[in-house]
Amino acid sequence: MRVLVTGAASGLGAALVRALVARGDEVLATDLDAPAGGLRLDIRSDDDWTTALAWVQEHWGGLDLLVNNAGVAGGGRIERTSMEDWAWITEINLFGVVRGTRAFVPMLKAQGSGRIVNVASLAGLVHPPGMGSYNAVKAAVVAFSETAGHELAPYGVGVSVVCPSYFRTNLMTTMRGEDADVAAKIAAMVDESPLTADDIAAAVLAGVDAGDDVIVPDQPARDAVALKHADRTSYDTLMRQTAARMKEREQ
Repeated sequence: MRVLVTGAASGLGAALVRALVARGDEVLATDLDAPAGGLRLDIRSDDDWTTALAWVQEHWGGLDLLVNNAGVAGGGRIERTSMEDWAWITEINLFGVVRGTRAFVPMLKAQGSGRIVNVASLAGLVHPPGMGSYNAVKAAVVAFSETAGHELAPYGVGVSVVCPSYFRTNLMTTMRGEDADVAAKIAAMVDESPLTADDIAAAVLAGVDAGDDVIVPDQPARDAVALKHADRTSYDTLMRQTAARMKEREQ
């Protein structure tokens, strides 16, 4: 396959590149700082997306898989998250996905094949307290991906959205916000996770190969989604207990 991966310099993006290359796929790795042999791509820049599209057209003549992976961490309680931070995380985590999709949809429609993979988060399906901005943009990525999947299916183009739970990565280096307590709790869950980026990457590619529209790549994420759907009362109780502990730490 011919694959473009954003946010490919580290974390899940780098793990996906390794896994794709290992199985013989051609990969264009992109990031703010161009990876070795890759391309600089700021997902906030329409001009950079135009450059990436031109590279693909010139070198490959088409694309089989677009992986919109690049993203940042953010969050905090409602009154502790500034509108500037809301705008920042929306511009990257949501509009970055939209820009990439819009850039390549005409090519994918014309060739009548291909798949777009948008990396969201378990936070797009399950919405814990203290993470309003992150939950909202990731839920929007899930909704956008479903919409795009319906819209592009008649053209032979598939869309998948990926919703992992916490796994060990450097995502927290991008964390922004004024709620230090929430940031510390999220960082601890990332650091203590038994899952690695390579674990998630392997599950993502298995889901892509299977043509799954929603890829929930790890058991903790699947358990959380199942609880929400099967026992909403218990789910709400658990989330409000979490919020109560946050309140206690304020006192």
